[in-house]
This record gives sequence, structure tokens and C-alpha cells, in this order.
Amino acid sequence: MKQTQAYLMESNEEAFRLELKTDVEAVRKQALWCGVKAGLRVLDLGCGPGKTTEILHSMVSPAGSVVGADYSAERIAYAQEHHGGKPGIEFVQCDLTKPIEGLGLFDVIWVRFVLEYFRKESPEIVKRLRTLLKPGGYLCLIDLDNNCLGHYEMPEPMNTLLPKLMSCIDEEFNFDTYAGRKLYSYLYDQNYENIQVELMAHHLIYGEARQSDVFNWLKKLEIGTGKMHSFFKEYPGGAETFLEDFRKFFLNPRRFTYTPLILCKGMRPYDEGVS
Repeated sequence: MKQTQAYLMESNEEAFRLELKTDVEAVRKQALWCGVKAGLRVLDLGCGPGKTTEILHSMVSPAGSVVGADYSAERIAYAQEHHGGKPGIEFVQCDLTKPIEGLGLFDVIWVRFVLEYFRKESPEIVKRLRTLLKPGGYLCLIDLDNNCLGHYEMPEPMNTLLPKLMSCIDEEFNFDTYAGRKLYSYLYDQNYENIQVELMAHHLIYGEARQSDVFNWLKKLEIGTGKMHSFFKEYPGGAETFLEDFRKFFLNPRRFTYTPLILCKGMRPYDEGVS
């Protein structure tokens, strides 16, 4: 299936990056807050390589089931190979910017780290998901806010350039650096009931960084700078020097890095029935 736009983080190592950075206990904590429990039918929308889908599956088993959906044929193939083949877990390819049909209804729809890649389409995506949710079911939206910008003490001129870089990426790749703060309004505007909001730390890095965090952050910057190479013509030494400067900054145990994670959930009203 042809995707509607280029995925900002696409690379040969993307499945590995996504698997490596997924914190099992953090996912379980977030899923418990969202109401995921044994016996439910859950949709993991934007499932990527499937690790999160498998975590959700472990929480709804044995009577429940999970469907992982993603637009990337490569990611779905990886998910089926590494996390599929068990009763109650299924992976399907779909384009979430279009109506999704044939999957039935779900008790919980889990949309984590997805809407940040669809700045323009997010309100319509949320609107269409309503038809996949059982009355009384919950739509759970989870995303980062102030993405990639929570660093101290970043030296100049890197400190000046990074916000401009993220703004440029937003415009060029339909990314949303501030996706998290918008999630509540998406549910409010669609008249969901019992809307709840939670704030957690996604990245909270100080002292010696874990190797998984080092790989994740440097890989993100490597891919981003590669796709925005001309943007760095005014940075002393260009993109390569920017990457090296960030690496030195990030490996310094004095560095402090954080990224807020915003979780929102809302219930589809019982009185709507199923259309």
C-alpha cells in the first residue's frame, strides 16, 4: 500500500531503533492507565515493528486480542516475523489517513507516537477512529510535547539552531513538535466523554546515558540532519560538525535531557449505538 507521505524517520535501521527504545515497563504503565486489561480487544494503531503490540497482547491474554496496524509493509512483515504467530495477535497493513474498514470494533484504540507524524491530518484521523470504537470504549492518544527541545546546558550556536531545525522539520515533513498539547482538544472537539489527561516523563536523562538512549538520540539526529543537510550551511562546520557537537553534549554526564509525554483518553458515548 502506498503511503500518503514520507515517514521522517525512515531508514534501514528504523525497526531496530524502535524496538531498542521501547521500554516494556513504561508501556505497561501507560497501557494500565489507558484501561488495557485481560479480555479486551485492542487496536494498536501505528504499531511499527510490533513490540508494543506484543506487550499489549500479554496484558489482554488469554481471552482478549490485539490488532497491530501500520502503513509500512516492511514494518508489518517484521512484526509478523518477530511478534506474530500467537493466538490473539494479528498484524495488518493500512493507511490511517484514510477510512479503515474490515477490522471490526475495539474496546480500546491505542495511538502512541503516531499523530506527531501527521500534524495536518491529526484531527481527521481522530474523527475517523470513532467508527472503530465500541460505545463505552476508549480512544487513547499518547504523544510527546516539546519534542527534541528539552536539553540543558546546550552550547551555542547549537542551542539557537535546534528550535529552528525542529520548526523546519515540522513544515517540510508534516511533523508536530508540539503534538502532545493538542491531544485533549482532539477528543474534546469530537465530544468524547470522561476525558482524562496524564503527564509523564518520557525522556529523563541525567548522568551517564544508557546505550539505548545514546543510540536513539544520535540516530534521530543522524537521520534528521541527513534529510535537512542544506539547513546546516550556516552552522560552523555544517551538518557533520553539528552531529559531532551534539554527540559530545549528549555524552557529557552533566547534560540534562527530558521530554514530556502527554496521555489523553476519552470514552465513546454509550448512547451513540453502532452505525
